[in-house]
Amino acid sequence: MPMDQPAPDRPRRTGRSGGRGGNTRRSSGFRFEQMPWRVPLNPDRPTEPLDEAGVQAIHAGAMHILSEIGIEFLNDEALMLFAQAGCRVDGRNVRMDADFVMEMVRKAPASFTITPRNPDRAITIGGRHMVFVNVSSPPNVWDLENGKRPGDFAAFCDFMKLTQAFNCIHIAGGYPVEPVDIHPAVRHLDCLFEKLTLTDKVCHAYSLGRERVEDVMEMVRIAGGLSHAEFDATPRMYTNINSTSPLKHDFPMIDGALRLARRGQPVVVTPFTLAGAMAPVTMAGAVTLSVAEALAAIALLQYVAPGCPVAFGTFTSNVDMRSGAPAFGTPEYMRATQMSGQMARFYGLPLRASGVCTANAPDGQAMWETANSLWSAVQSGANIVYHAAGWLEGGLIASPEKFVMDCELLQMIQRYFEPATHATGPGDIALDAVAEVGAHGHYFGCGHTRERYADAFYSPIASDWRNFEAWAADGAVEAPERAHRIARQIVAAFEPPPMDPARREELQAFVARRKAEGGAPTDF
Repeated sequence: MPMDQPAPDRPRRTGRSGGRGGNTRRSSGFRFEQMPWRVPLNPDRPTEPLDEAGVQAIHAGAMHILSEIGIEFLNDEALMLFAQAGCRVDGRNVRMDADFVMEMVRKAPASFTITPRNPDRAITIGGRHMVFVNVSSPPNVWDLENGKRPGDFAAFCDFMKLTQAFNCIHIAGGYPVEPVDIHPAVRHLDCLFEKLTLTDKVCHAYSLGRERVEDVMEMVRIAGGLSHAEFDATPRMYTNINSTSPLKHDFPMIDGALRLARRGQPVVVTPFTLAGAMAPVTMAGAVTLSVAEALAAIALLQYVAPGCPVAFGTFTSNVDMRSGAPAFGTPEYMRATQMSGQMARFYGLPLRASGVCTANAPDGQAMWETANSLWSAVQSGANIVYHAAGWLEGGLIASPEKFVMDCELLQMIQRYFEPATHATGPGDIALDAVAEVGAHGHYFGCGHTRERYADAFYSPIASDWRNFEAWAADGAVEAPERAHRIARQIVAAFEPPPMDPARREELQAFVARRKAEGGAPTDF
């Protein structure tokens, strides 16, 4: 897209299609070039830093932790279920034998498909599929106009519009920013209503109490026009849970995971292990701890609901040993992600990774750290990438400018995956073109180029590919400002995807009733 974006009150309207068979966004008055909706396939062999002995060492270490050291579960139902399964339960500590763990893990599917209210937005998790999720859960928002401030409902809705607008974002994950201006008892009701009406993509439920999980499942069912049996028959949404490292799973997340698993809805289990703080300082030690924590919860879910869809999530990084602050997009983060990918394949589980950074603004540091994170996800064979657009300050800030800049990266990754970038047919080798041009011509005007130029190369969203003089003469607008303008134009001209009026009314009635009932309890 050209650097000189029109002013926000004069959105550009164009019928031109994006490159590579791309399309423009058609659910809004502001139409910008982007690649079409697709679930990309990663054609590359994964990077494998571990040899076979290394994989076996991490596996043996994880099994030792599970059988000899144990994992604490702060959930009485989980303790009862583990005891029923023959595991050793001592207070809240659970020890489980390797044979039990592996028997349970083998019940999990290697891939699964989630179908949202718009079946054209269905996604597959597993195999070579790779899907991207918006930023989730920051308490603050930052943009070029207003700086850093606590998240609010208006910002939440703006991020939902960006999530819907960009085809390279496949999942409307957790709250892209926490709307602290809405009471937590009813926050999930307002947020999910907007998520389900402003987007038609797969959505997520926070496992933060029975009422929230049950409400979200019911709202997804209503929005999809599904019977209870139809909802339970196939994945329609999902949750992500984190362990409380080291060696602990809390009550609400396990409770929510059990509720979804029993209804056939996917659960991503993602230990949050920071080497040197919540995990051993070595990458192998941190990954081993992460594997043990994840497999403990996955074994529980497979015992309760054999064959329920699950994924193993990696969120292993390191801390700044001078300050104790978490660091992301580091070489250690990249290696831990690659190692975790090897372990996920060893267990036959889909892998979740993340697109994260430590930077405080959408600057050079933000983009090199995010690029490191995203490319390590590619190298690890990750199937679902959380926080792929909009993340800053180690997850404490969501930024619309960073969202747009990250989507540029995601589109580049998708283009990199396409067969056209590595095809070797006769037309790709282009011997006729080489003979035509010879040693003294150029390829701009030859027939081979004319036939292919429109779709030959990646066409950017926010990058400016002009030379310095042209860029400077047009105001020398840098990437964050260009991204800011694009984000504002998308939000200003946004039109929600269609939704059956009867479903919308039923959804509104459900939200009104649950609010009248008090929503979810917050005071204990």
